[in-house]
Amino acid sequence: MEVPAASSASTSLLTEKLQGYAELHNYGLAHLKSSALNCAVELGIPTAINSCGGEATAVDIMKKTGLVPAKLSHLRRLMRVLAVSGIFHESTPSSLAVGEQGETIYRLTPASRLLARDGKSSDMSALLLLFTRPDTTVSTFFNLVGWFRDAGTKTPFEMAHGMSPWILTKMDASYNDAMNHACVADSDFIMDIALKEASGLFQGLSSLMDVGGGHGMVAAAISRAFPQVKCTVLDLEQVISKAPDCGTVQFVVGDMFSSIPPADACLLKAVLNSWDDDSCVKILRRYAIPSRDAGCKVIILNVVLGHGTLDKATKEAQVLLDIYMMRGSGFEREEHEWKKVIMDAGFSDYSIIPILGPVSIIEALP
Repeated sequence: MEVPAASSASTSLLTEKLQGYAELHNYGLAHLKSSALNCAVELGIPTAINSCGGEATAVDIMKKTGLVPAKLSHLRRLMRVLAVSGIFHESTPSSLAVGEQGETIYRLTPASRLLARDGKSSDMSALLLLFTRPDTTVSTFFNLVGWFRDAGTKTPFEMAHGMSPWILTKMDASYNDAMNHACVADSDFIMDIALKEASGLFQGLSSLMDVGGGHGMVAAAISRAFPQVKCTVLDLEQVISKAPDCGTVQFVVGDMFSSIPPADACLLKAVLNSWDDDSCVKILRRYAIPSRDAGCKVIILNVVLGHGTLDKATKEAQVLLDIYMMRGSGFEREEHEWKKVIMDAGFSDYSIIPILGPVSIIEALP
């Protein structure tokens, strides 16, 4: 009996259904990608590959990371999913004969190269581990539907942990360290680019106040590039107390909602996206705006939704960061939302420099 050929319309419909079926698996199991990547970084797999000259087999990785041979087959499964997800490149030796099966070779990609700890290039491991931290990041969003249905004013973080992230940093030393180490890694990466691509922002300044500057990586980078600029970091006591003494940066314990010491420029990196508009206006007003003629300004390093290279990876990073900031009372802003905050705080003009991938530099002028 001859089976009738399917029509092109039914074939197209079936293709769409199967495509949707596959995509639902990808979306529903996406959390396994971040869990697998967290595991790889904790095990030191990117560093292991890097130490092997940039390419390694699963056996090489097993030896470098100290895993027991009994876990080799599971390691191969972990590496396979990370390779399919684009975290690693995979290939087989070109010398194999047809039909011969050889050991897969793994290489670093631009993303996993940022996770290799070699003491030379930027290491973003701490930031990745904060984003994938099970007990304080992932668990915050376990009951997001419950938060949406709740009529109260608690944030998702407060609902999950009983307190704000800032209070938890006082009570949980490991969380405080994770936050500080992530900020250091991100600041090191961002400033390496900013000081090359937008050095004009800092020329002519004699002093700079880094508000919420953590361990001072941003201020130290500016101080190295512009030794004439006196750089000071303002942050909370539990942050400042663990900051290393780099010799060129002064640290001041304080609350940005109460007062911000005067300086030619006020810098806020990844600070204002943690707060609602009213709070941001209050913070900016605590900086006594000097004369514009003196070259004074506020420099904001944050996401501006819709700005940047606008490829799929950048756009997805921006909107995912926006959801991440929903854990508290902050959010990532579009340009018109930034404009409102800046103008309401008493500034007269601003410009946006989208040179940092998902992140932009906003220059606010008196």
